[in-house]
Order: sequence, then structure tokens, then C-alpha cells
Amino acid sequence: METCFDFSKCHGEFKVFVYPQIGQDASLLIPSPLYQKMLNVIKESRYYTQDPSEGCLFVLAIDTLDRDPLSADYVHHITTHIQKLPYWNSGMNHVIFNLYSGTWPDYFEEGLDFNPGLAILVKASMSVANFRSGFDVSIPLFHKNHPERGGVPGLVTVNNFPGTKKYLLAFKGKRYTHGIGSETRNALFHLHNGQDIVLVTTCRHGKYWKHSKDERCDVDNAEYDKYDYNMLLENSTFCLIPRGRRLGSFRFLEALQAGCIPVLLSNKWVLPFAQVIDWNKAVIWADERLLFQIPNVVRSVNFARVLALKQQTQVLWESYFSSIEKIVLTTLEIIRERLPLEPRRDGLIWNSAPGALVALPQFSDSNLHYPFYLTMLGAHSDPHFTAIIYAGRSNRNMVTLFQLVRNVAHSQSVAMILVVWSGDTPPPAKTRWPVPPGNPPLVVLHSDNSSKRFHPHSLIRTHAVLSLDEDCLLTTDEVNFAFHVWRSFPERLVGYLSRSHYWDARKGQWGYTSKWTNHYSMVLTGATFYHRYYGFLYSHWVGPEGLPGCEDIALNFLVSHATRRPPVKLAQHKQPAAPGAGWSDSVQFAQRHKCLNTLVTMLGYMPLVHSSVRLDPVLYKDPVSNLRKKYRQMELAGS
Repeated sequence: METCFDFSKCHGEFKVFVYPQIGQDASLLIPSPLYQKMLNVIKESRYYTQDPSEGCLFVLAIDTLDRDPLSADYVHHITTHIQKLPYWNSGMNHVIFNLYSGTWPDYFEEGLDFNPGLAILVKASMSVANFRSGFDVSIPLFHKNHPERGGVPGLVTVNNFPGTKKYLLAFKGKRYTHGIGSETRNALFHLHNGQDIVLVTTCRHGKYWKHSKDERCDVDNAEYDKYDYNMLLENSTFCLIPRGRRLGSFRFLEALQAGCIPVLLSNKWVLPFAQVIDWNKAVIWADERLLFQIPNVVRSVNFARVLALKQQTQVLWESYFSSIEKIVLTTLEIIRERLPLEPRRDGLIWNSAPGALVALPQFSDSNLHYPFYLTMLGAHSDPHFTAIIYAGRSNRNMVTLFQLVRNVAHSQSVAMILVVWSGDTPPPAKTRWPVPPGNPPLVVLHSDNSSKRFHPHSLIRTHAVLSLDEDCLLTTDEVNFAFHVWRSFPERLVGYLSRSHYWDARKGQWGYTSKWTNHYSMVLTGATFYHRYYGFLYSHWVGPEGLPGCEDIALNFLVSHATRRPPVKLAQHKQPAAPGAGWSDSVQFAQRHKCLNTLVTMLGYMPLVHSSVRLDPVLYKDPVSNLRKKYRQMELAGS
């Protein structure tokens, strides 16, 4: 890396420059739809810059994904086009994306038909012999219709133990009667028993398959037609992933998504993102030279490890492979971490949910400061919280605000109260605030943007943040109970006021509702605890301009996207409608609908998860003496 990369270009923020499609060659070099998706992801990411002087990495607008001359996407005379690039400099600081190299009959791995020079190769089907460790990046093969954003979730919906399925080991795919990749697949019929091991192949592919068919083709084709590919994926514990003409194959990602543990039969293949992913936690390595030992190998894997391997396939699929966006951004993050002054993540973050794309290293160098790893590390969140009260109403009621401050200040767990003051009128004098001496400090911060309520203020030192609206009527007991629950769920939003989303088939879009139903998917941030890391993540996601009018929905989206879990709703709490609040007003409600659909478009999918769980204190509303109850004020607040 030190001899092939100019680190001096990477001063300040890590930025990526994408060459524009201009000049007389532009009409001849239109990227394939797949490569255009990859360019779109980069251009819409926080890494992108239009200024080449800011660029640390340079990405070609010339499509280099498919370098097979037989392909319709093959770009001819590519060397001439590359040499015209103004910042090429022998490829230094450039990234070349490639999925296919070489062609029939040898599929030469280095057959790009141009010299990449000092460029970083981000390539599928890379071998150990040609992979430059610490410089190149190995990526998976993925289909042309792989989703640009969001992606399809993993198919494992339950973690049954022992989790046995109909088939132990399965494979359904092409067989090559001769040429590279044929030796292993031609021998698979020896392992097929049609019972717990189903390995079926066909030589019925290509225009001239009948000219090269052998004596087994008809038998293999008949057996092949008995099984459905997706059925095998979803009903097998292990999926065989043999090499094809190239080392990688599409079924590797398909098996990951299905939770079918990959059994790799592709010697010398550098697995995708192997520099940061511990693949031993998700796959079984086999050896092409020891093909007949595979049944014994998979039968020897105990139930506990099967469950662990299956769970890890889902973690890796969701974190890094379910969309083109995740594959591209993971690639950029791996390269960024190689730079001398850039913060790095350890193996725990890379190999645990929610993954490195969610746990930004700029936040902290300690895993204990993130909400996702406390339980894993046997740690607990700190016993105090910071309250942030957003005072943004023009017709604010100071009596209600002061009462709220008083109630929060009486909690023994509060470390500080921050009042985010918005509007034209100045805040009350410091002496008027109802915080007795010896109670937590109260600081008033001025803001003209409602998104600032989630800003990661330097004054916040606690893990827990209590977000409050100025007209919220939480009692001290409600504050204490919410904090007690949050400490058990530090990675989630924990609050009192819930809302839900639904699909409106008539309008063909998502809808927002405040009706009391049997489930919910959001909690309003007017009375909600969240981990301070989400404030940091929020500021990086929405940017300094924020999302006016959508802040609380955006925070719910962000946390559900990170955790794939619903928020936690607490005991029944009826919030009186404040004058002019008007979330029931049709105009404002229409804005909520618009927010919901805008955020779905930004993420590429709907991350919100419904829940029917509500947590109440022990003996809540039970017909026993109030003296036996710990949170006595809550009975009155919820009635």
C-alpha cells in the first residue's frame, strides 16, 4: 500500500471522486445498468466529492465489470479510454471494479485486457496467487438484478434448535463435461443419494451442449429436473458451493441469504471481504482433492455449531451483502481503514450485528460506548442519563415546561438537563428555572433547527439520553421506570407515545397512523430514551440541514434500520393535546405520510418493525395497596 498509493491525497475527510461521463467518448461508454447502480451508490454517499482535488480515491466512469469479450457489456479499446483520464497517473489511488475476467476456454483470471497498473482491484473470484493482500479487495459475484438499496432480508425467520431440515447437503447446478471447473462437478453424482444428500447437475446449458454431452447427461438431466432450486436452498442445512468456470459463484450469496450454510469447494478462492470477515464463523471449508470426505465432514458438525453458523450467515448477509449499496460501501470502508490516520474497527464490530456500516469508528475507540455490544461484553450502561428538552413552540406554556423540568430534576438518575431553546423569544433568566441547588446542572442551548435536539452535544457524557417535548407531562416515576427499562434494551428506543405504519394498497404507498391498535412500530421522541450514539449516527445520516418535520420518524427509521428490531412501548400514557399542536390536523398528518415515504425512498426499503409488546411495572393497575407499588405516580398518569 505504501509504495502504490499516495497518502498525501487523503488529507481531511475520506472522499471519493467519480470521473464524469463527458467528452467525445461519452456516448460510446455508457455504463451497464449494474455499473451505473454502483456509481449511483457512491455519488449519493457521504464519501462523494465533485472536486478531484479533494479526492482520496478515484473511480472510473468506464465500465470495467465485465471483461469477457463475448459479453454484450464488454468495453472495447479500454486502454485508450483509460489513458485519456486526467488523473490516472498509472492507476495510483484509483479503484477498478470487476466481476468477470477472461473468457472461454481458460477464463484467465488476469484477463482484463488492460493494464490496471497501480490501481486497487476490487474483484470477484480472486485467487490467493493473484490477490495483493492489504491492497486489493475481494467481492462476491452478484446478479444484475441485485437490489441497489435496502435489499431482501435473510430468509431465516426462526432459530429452531436443533434446526434439522429435510436435506443435510444440497446442490443443483450446471455440469461441465470438459474444461476448467469440470473435474469437481463431474464427480458430484458419486455423493448423491437422493435422501439426505441431494447433489444434482445438468449438462443441458449453452447452445451446443448436445455436441459435448457424455454418457451420464441424460441420467443427470432427469434427476436434475426432480428438484426445485429454491426449495433445496430453503430446506437444506448445508449448501455445496463448488467452483464453476471461475472461483466464485452466484449461489454463494444465495446460500447466505437462505441461511443454508455454505460448504466451499473452491480451492485458493479469496472469500469476499476476507480481510475483515471471519468466515470460519459462517462457512465450512472443503477441499476439491478430498471430495468424498464431504459427507463425513458435514455429518460431524454438532447442532450448536450448526445454529451458530446459520445465525452468522444472516448477520453477514444483512450487514454487507443484501444490496449493491452495502457491497460498495463495505469496499470503501475497508480501503479507508488502511489509511494511516483513519480510525479502525476491530473484529467484534465487523463480525457482529449490526456490522461495520452502522458502527461508525469516528464515534469512539471503545466498543463499550456503542449500544450493540454491552451484553456481548458482559457490561452495563452507566446508571445516569441526560435529559434533552426541546422548547420549540411559539405559544409555549412556561408552567408546563417548568413542571417538566422539576419532575426530571427529582430523578436520582439524571446527570444533566439540556434545554434546546428555539424561537424568537429569549429563554427565561437562569434564576427562574426550577432546579434546586445540588440538583443536576441545567444548560440552555439556542437552536433554530429542530434536528438539533438529536445533535451529539459535547455536554452529553451519559449513554442514555431522554428526549422530551416541552409540553410532555411525564412524572418522576415515569421517567425512572422508562430509564430502568431502557437499561435492559440500550440498543432500542424506549418510550410512552406510540405510532404505527401501514401499507395503503389503494394509494400504493406507506401510511402513518396514531390510532390505538394492537401493534405499533414507532415511539414519538417527545418522551423517549435512546442511546447517545444514535444522535451521532443521526447527524451523519441526515446532515446539517436535517429533515424538518420528520425528525422523530427519521430517528425511528434509523434505529430500526440499525437493529432490525421494534422500539419498546411503556405503560399506557395519554398525552393531552396542546393548543395548536395539531398532529391530528389533516395538513400536518399529510406531512407525516410524506415523511414516511421519503425515508423509505432514502433507505430503499421499509425498516420499521411492528410489535405488540407493552412493558408495565410490576403490579401496575393491580387491585392492591398503592404502598406495595414502586412507581406509584404512574397509576394517576396513565388513567
